Amino acid sequence: MSEAGATRMLPPIDRAPLRRRRWRAVGVQVACVVITLFMALPIVLVALSAFSSREALNRFPKPLAPDEFSADTLVSFFRATGTAAALGNSVLVGLYTVFWSLVVGAPAGYALARYGFRGRDAYQVFVLLVRALPIVVLSVPLATIFLHLHVYDTVLAVTLVHTVLALPTTVLITASIFVSVPADLEEAARVFGCSRWQAARRVVVPLALPGLAASSIFTFVLSWNEILGATIVTLSHRTLPAQVLTALGEASTPYRFAGGFALIVPALLFILVMRRYLVNMWGTTLR
Repeated sequence: MSEAGATRMLPPIDRAPLRRRRWRAVGVQVACVVITLFMALPIVLVALSAFSSREALNRFPKPLAPDEFSADTLVSFFRATGTAAALGNSVLVGLYTVFWSLVVGAPAGYALARYGFRGRDAYQVFVLLVRALPIVVLSVPLATIFLHLHVYDTVLAVTLVHTVLALPTTVLITASIFVSVPADLEEAARVFGCSRWQAARRVVVPLALPGLAASSIFTFVLSWNEILGATIVTLSHRTLPAQVLTALGEASTPYRFAGGFALIVPALLFILVMRRYLVNMWGTTLR
């Protein structure tokens, strides 16, 4: 049979699955763009307002983009009484919360991932139920304890409250991350002479760094955005969100926009610093 005859006998190519796959990919990309715009638009509007002059903010109707950019709004916000100290307290509390959450929560997650013990499932449910409690239920008893221990109105008090809030999710996230690390690698390291601690430090932890980074981002953002607990356990050493919240009732419009911008930027910078580990967790490497 000639080649032309064999070609005529082949069935037609069905391109419908390929078209459906392409349209599905286009739909996913469009959805990602829409979600990104939905999330980024408020941040962009707050940033534009923070870099607008007082006259532009008091104008009605307000322009979508400022005619000229000015840093007077941000400068006056950071010169306000207590703002710089509150910003430093927020950064310190966030970093301390990340540190203590990983120090306490990562070993607990490792134990849940590697050991089987009686009551393991009940323990995980109990840990999750702690996170389900309203912040007021935890803050008021903790404030009473802090008053008796003479640590009320300190950075340590806010750190302890935020660590209590972040520990359940840290334990569960790190447990799921350590489960994904093959136990055979750890056993191989022990065969070659490593102790359990050395195997965990040299083999398990480097492989789990992306997941630990994700847990750190969640913990830092949770600590940075938390307001009620920081307001209850502090008076003069408040974090920046608590400071801005207590001043909103008497604050001017420029102060509100500058405060919103100041609350957004540090969390975004922390995410940008840790993004490499997140992308590595998804199997991609940033160069």
